Amino acid sequence: MSDTTLLSVAEVAKYLKVAESVVIEMINSGTFKEQKIGKTVKVDKEEIDQWLENLNKTDEAYLAMKRTICRFQDYFKIENIFLNFEADNKYEAIAVMSKKAKDLKLVRDHRWLYEVVVAREELVSTAVGEGVAMLHPRHMHPTKIKTPSILFGRSVQGVEFDAPDNRPVTLFFMLILHTDMQHLFSLSFISKFLKTGDNLEKLTKADSPEEIMALFEAYDATQPIDK
Repeated sequence: MSDTTLLSVAEVAKYLKVAESVVIEMINSGTFKEQKIGKTVKVDKEEIDQWLENLNKTDEAYLAMKRTICRFQDYFKIENIFLNFEADNKYEAIAVMSKKAKDLKLVRDHRWLYEVVVAREELVSTAVGEGVAMLHPRHMHPTKIKTPSILFGRSVQGVEFDAPDNRPVTLFFMLILHTDMQHLFSLSFISKFLKTGDNLEKLTKADSPEEIMALFEAYDATQPIDK
């Protein structure tokens, strides 16, 4: 067998459009055979292609779900998650989230981000009910955003946000993305996630960013949402 037919874990992940952790999971479960070249784990590309050609419905659903999660994780990173921030009102909450985006070097100017998110908020509240708000600018501004990203923040006491159910907001997502397609995909993904099972309660009770990240990584985007 020629080495040219062997792919590293990173190469397999890129080829299948999934996260590297998914490839490792597939190797560990026996979907693909592990081949060692020195200390490097490789997988035969022919074996991958054969698997793709013979996918059953279960495997197709699994791959679609993992690709969707991988796409969401292009924007949502563990360092973008922060818990227990304090704000007395919606403007302070937006300021906290905007400053976090600047600290993470996601935007060039947090004052600009604050202003455009506030301008959007003054048109109509981005609170969606059940203690959740999805902050975002009204228009896409790709030149102002270094890295398209999604932040998640959790407030200690909750913030009045003119929510449709009049509940204070404790869970904040801030979407700072480059295109309408990225924005619509992310809104849909988050909305479905929050409506599935007890994910909303788990976000509220999670003790760490790692626990919150694990919730999204484990989410099956192919499940029907709860009614």
